Amino acid sequence: MIYGYARVSTTGQSRDGNSLESQTAQLIASGCPAENIVSEAYTGTKMQRKQFTALLDHLESGDTLKICKLDRYARTTIEGVQTAQELLDRGINLHILNMGLIDNTPTGKLILTIMLAFAQYERDMIVERTQAGKDVARKRKGYREGRPQTYTEDRIKTALSMLDNHSYSEVERLTGISKSTLIRRKPA
Repeated sequence: MIYGYARVSTTGQSRDGNSLESQTAQLIASGCPAENIVSEAYTGTKMQRKQFTALLDHLESGDTLKICKLDRYARTTIEGVQTAQELLDRGINLHILNMGLIDNTPTGKLILTIMLAFAQYERDMIVERTQAGKDVARKRKGYREGRPQTYTEDRIKTALSMLDNHSYSEVERLTGISKSTLIRRKPA
């Protein structure tokens, strides 16, 4: 049997052909039956992913596991190599669509290890650039960690003052600011 695995880090991820829909289409085009494709939204830095682990446990000797790109499979060299070796030892074929079939030969293992090292390097560089960007941002006046505020302070103050004459539901309807935000921002 041929099985496919598609993964995104976040449910909103849709860039560079990495969306679940794009990966599913690629897997189907490569000969994987749609009903045998497992997908999930979970970080690639961890190999213990619920759907991925269940799929690995289900695979039997002679099966083929297809994944679109190496970084959808693993982002750490050690775990990626260990998992690939376990699959190969169980007689399961590993086919990374943008690399080819990974075989249980010294050359196949070398190529996989090198490519996984690059995937881990890429991930480490993303983390490093993100941290550097945060360090620069923290030096700016008015920097605030987390998501940007949806509403200005003036808009919140106006909405809170409306509570003197209106219910939470009315203020929410008039301002678009949720009741939970109003409750959280109301001074004690």
